[in-house]
Amino acid sequence: MKASVVKEMTTQELKDQLFETKLSYSKMKMGHTISPLENPTELKSNRKDIARMFTELRNRELNTESK
Repeated sequence: MKASVVKEMTTQELKDQLFETKLSYSKMKMGHTISPLENPTELKSNRKDIARMFTELRNRELNTESK
C-alpha cells in the first residue's frame, strides 16, 4: 500500500485497515514459523504498511492538537 493511498483514507478507514493488516501480519508470522512462506518478503511489506498507517494516524493526531 502506497503512502498516497494511506493519506486519502479517512481516519476510521485507516484504523479499520490497520486492524486488519495487523491481524493478517500476525497470522502470516505464525504460519511462517510453522511452515515457511513461499514469499517471506510479504512479512516485510506488511510491517512497512503497518508503520505507514501508524505514521499517518500520528500525523493526523498531531495536526488536530496543534490547531
